Amino acid sequence: MMVDVTKVECLEGSRLLLTFDDGERREVDVAKLLPFDGVFEPLKDPSYFRQVRVNPEIGTIVWPNGADLCPDVLYAAETSAPTEARR
Repeated sequence: MMVDVTKVECLEGSRLLLTFDDGERREVDVAKLLPFDGVFEPLKDPSYFRQVRVNPEIGTIVWPNGADLCPDVLYAAETSAPTEARR
């Protein structure tokens, strides 16, 4: 499956609301996907976590230190509150 993230919104804690290029919107808890160590350790700081952005060149979310997550992993992640925005 090849999907790209087109929009990211920060929610509470380590949760993000992601919009994908197929119109799907999913709420994902990043803390359930990975430990916050190594390149992801700065994400423990809520103010740093909120610096997440979409990099359209690679189609996924990134942080200032270069940390990113595969869009397919994000799309397949168990969502805490699934939302759909199909057009």
